[in-house]
Amino acid sequence: MAFRLSRACTQSLTTSISQRFLPFSSLRFLSSPSLYLPKLQPSNEADTLSQILLTHHNPFHCMESSIQLLHGVSLTPFLLYQTLLRLQHSSKIALSFFLYSKSLPPSPSSLLSTTSYNLIIDILGKVRQFDVVWQLILEMDQSNITPDSSTFMILIRRLIAAGLTRQAIRAYDDMGCFVTDDNNTDSISQNDSFCFCFLLDTLCKYGYVKVAVETFNKRKSGFQVDSKMYTILISGWCKLGRIDKAERFLKEMIERGMEPNVVTYNVMLNGICRRASLHPDERFDRTIRNAEKLFDEMRQRGIEPDVTSFSIVLHVYSRAHKPELTLDKLKYMKEKGICPSVTTYTSVIKCLCSCGRLEEAEKLLGEMVSNGVSPSAATYNCFFKEYRGRKDVNGALNLYRKMKEDKLCELSLHTYNILLGMFMMLDRMDIVKEIWDDLKGSTAGPDLDSYTLLISGLCEKQKWRDACQLFVEMIEKGLLPQKVTFETLYKGLIQSNMLRTWRRLKKKLDEESITFGSEFQDYHLKPYRR
Repeated sequence: MAFRLSRACTQSLTTSISQRFLPFSSLRFLSSPSLYLPKLQPSNEADTLSQILLTHHNPFHCMESSIQLLHGVSLTPFLLYQTLLRLQHSSKIALSFFLYSKSLPPSPSSLLSTTSYNLIIDILGKVRQFDVVWQLILEMDQSNITPDSSTFMILIRRLIAAGLTRQAIRAYDDMGCFVTDDNNTDSISQNDSFCFCFLLDTLCKYGYVKVAVETFNKRKSGFQVDSKMYTILISGWCKLGRIDKAERFLKEMIERGMEPNVVTYNVMLNGICRRASLHPDERFDRTIRNAEKLFDEMRQRGIEPDVTSFSIVLHVYSRAHKPELTLDKLKYMKEKGICPSVTTYTSVIKCLCSCGRLEEAEKLLGEMVSNGVSPSAATYNCFFKEYRGRKDVNGALNLYRKMKEDKLCELSLHTYNILLGMFMMLDRMDIVKEIWDDLKGSTAGPDLDSYTLLISGLCEKQKWRDACQLFVEMIEKGLLPQKVTFETLYKGLIQSNMLRTWRRLKKKLDEESITFGSEFQDYHLKPYRR
């Protein structure tokens, strides 16, 4: 069955998202490029296509040889999006597939849209192929596929994540040369404010708060400064543990006639609680007193603490391993008529699990489900971490298989990595192989952390052949190995007197860098290794 999604529908959806400021209930949405990209959806065709590409794509042959394995599949925009999402951790294969779809008749291909370009730009930005990203943006502009603000926000986020803050600010300035504005002045102003807030928030998220403040001070005259901008900067200082700076910005915000809202106070509360040292008990008591003081200030301003406020305090109890206080606070929330969220329940379950009270944690998990709150992968990770601490192979394996069979929730990459690390440590290579095969067959597939974890474990066990094989595999997929992975493998092979193996590996990597690059001869790809 072929799925079709019209280009007009896609572009109007993307534009409408990027041109209006969504309700400011959380700061997280600003930093996530997934807001501007299609979400992963069930698709048997996309699952099959991505698995064929991952399994059969030869890095020394063109993409068409892999595609020929599928017969009678009509490539649609929906299928293109979903396949690219499934190839997000295999950037070379994703780019190769994108270029193949671009070459299909008619020319220019009807499959290509702003959304499909945004997807491949995000995938390539993740592995720092920024020269190729700019080539694609120029290509869009020349092909009458207009880049939108989402295109540049994705690029800005990836540049900042790579530590390239100056280039990110330059990309923000260049956006006006590519993004076409409509004639609605209010819409333009709102979109400009949205993009500026995104730039500030992303800088703060990755720890470049001084750069964010400098940018804000230089450019604030061009915007109608509001509480959102101040809240972002307050959040940035709180993440660095500089509560004094955060309080100064809060004071300045109030002096300028902007009333803080519940989000602003939750950001301050999070700053006070999240990074606070909780041991000995005197420090824990001081943190709780500071939190209660902020609660009082909120109520004096007529702002009632919400579920997020209580969840932050619950997380403090959880970190301090205070199960009784955690359960009492959860009960108090319910009495106040505040429905616990998945985050709230997860904090309490984490506390119970870390204190060894697994039966109570399982009981609370049942209550959570009965109240209509679906557990997330993070909720189940609390149990897996406790099983890891206890070295309980059967407990972890039974829960893992139950999650798969009953489809309790989608396993996250973090879940797989916890289990891989646990069973690698316990030298249960049979189970490691089972989980690794499941991960490779999953929707997301292994990421950089998964490969790094496994290669490191294999090096510790001196399984050099398997480690080299995985190292080559990750580079062929387009994952950029961490420097420590490269050095660990090099030192291990030299110390084990396997110089010939190292030379063969290096030769293969050099060949791969040259030959694989010929498939992308029109694009300035940098070598996928440090």
